[in-house]
Amino acid sequence: SPCSVTTNPPQRHYGITSPISLAPPKDIDYIHTQKLVEAMESFGVFEDEEELNHRLVVLCKLNNLVKEWIFELGESKNLPPSVVENVGGRIFTFGSYRLGVHTKGADIDALCVAPRHVERSDFFQSFFEKLKQQEEIKNLRAVEDAYVPVVKFEFDGIEIDLVFARLPVQTVSDNLDLRDDSRLKSLDIRCIRSLNGCRVTDEILHLVPNKENFQLTLRVIKLWAKRRGIYSNMLGFLGGVSWAMLVARTCQLHPNALASTLVNKFFLIFSKWEWPNPVLLKQPEENNLNLPVWDPRVNPSDRYHVMPIITPAYPQQNSTYNVSTSTRAVVVEELKHGLAITNEILQGKSDWPKLFEQPNFFQKYKHYIVLTASTYTEEHHLEWVGLVESKIRVLVGNLERNEFINIAHVNPQSFPGNQEHCKQSRYVSMWFLGIIFRKLESAESIKIDLTYDIQSFTDAVYRQANNINMLKEGMKIETAYVKRKHLHYFLPAETLQKRKKLENFICCFLMYFFFFSSFPVATFYSSSPIPTTGIRIIKRSIRLTLNQ
Repeated sequence: SPCSVTTNPPQRHYGITSPISLAPPKDIDYIHTQKLVEAMESFGVFEDEEELNHRLVVLCKLNNLVKEWIFELGESKNLPPSVVENVGGRIFTFGSYRLGVHTKGADIDALCVAPRHVERSDFFQSFFEKLKQQEEIKNLRAVEDAYVPVVKFEFDGIEIDLVFARLPVQTVSDNLDLRDDSRLKSLDIRCIRSLNGCRVTDEILHLVPNKENFQLTLRVIKLWAKRRGIYSNMLGFLGGVSWAMLVARTCQLHPNALASTLVNKFFLIFSKWEWPNPVLLKQPEENNLNLPVWDPRVNPSDRYHVMPIITPAYPQQNSTYNVSTSTRAVVVEELKHGLAITNEILQGKSDWPKLFEQPNFFQKYKHYIVLTASTYTEEHHLEWVGLVESKIRVLVGNLERNEFINIAHVNPQSFPGNQEHCKQSRYVSMWFLGIIFRKLESAESIKIDLTYDIQSFTDAVYRQANNINMLKEGMKIETAYVKRKHLHYFLPAETLQKRKKLENFICCFLMYFFFFSSFPVATFYSSSPIPTTGIRIIKRSIRLTLNQ
């Protein structure tokens, strides 16, 4: 049951400091936690027994396929029969599934561990072919050039991301412990990266005093972060492992607390955290393997990390290296908001559903930058959008380094353009960045040129696309500055929470001119009241005048 809890005091010390409180839960804490579970259930985050069992069956089948393949490979490489009989091989899981916090329909991150007679090329060739022959497996694809090379597929309806590690051993037994640092000796760097996910996940579970309370609290925080638009490692917010480590640290500091209390303490601790002091679950251990680890005393680049959350397994890394000053400010603001809401809930002045209310990003800022990625075909659009999205944090970094910009906040959600009416039947995806300009102190107005900030971003994307031979005819990136009151040219009224609805053909007609015509955007502002901010867009230039 999601609400099952254990309240026995922990038998050992957890974390790098003493606990803040060892207080056992009170009766009211059980009531608050039960209400929290009920609120979570309304969002459909818990899988039922049938779905959980289906995952176990699929993983068992995949594990058997791995063992079978490794055995067959041993025979084909003429290993002695006595060796082939005992080569073993195993599937390990990591990520949200291993932590016990996956949601309905979520994918499974898995690791294939093989003995020394299996090469990485075997995994991407002969095992890939074996998977291809399975009727239950669909959408099979390999990404060999990724930072962590991976094979992706759907196994009987469940999405699986499978990475590979080869250990310098003759046999991979079923009781293999990946937390043992000696396993990393003499390993290829790609294997070390593949092992890292499992080692970090297992270490987190080993470092929390009560797994059930940790899991329920983490489910709450993950749902909250997704609803509030701050769950995305790629876009410079926090990803799953970072949120897990923050929750784990909260559990270490309040080892006997239930989830309702832990959620409140989570917001209290990290809304007041003095960044960039790092969050650590354990003291880093000395190791003679000489792998690069996060250490600002040694690595100058580590000193620029603004919100370091350090993985507990060797080699220790900062899981939030993508976080910028802007995204950190947005996250901290949300943590403060979460603290205020949970204080009200625990005082009986509010209810848990309020914690999960979604903010309206389009009412939050006065100024926005619209980024579009467009292509001629749907197939090209999927890969183009993936590349552009992976680089948006570069644009955020460029903008926040502009002396006139205080915050550049990207909305993690992308929005489609209407391909039926847009020029040349383009496939269009849009992202919106909310901008806060610095207050002007003396000058009545100031001219701001964002051209370089945006141009260097688009150049980086095109250069990357060219380097990996992705760039195709029709792949374009375009940007526009827009004020809040003009967002209705880009988005439907229900998204903006406006009373007056706009017809789709009008939206698309205006988008056509905004993005694909040679007219400057200011043309469309001419019939509006005189804006406080003037703007010119000339080809790829974005220049505006900001009035005091």
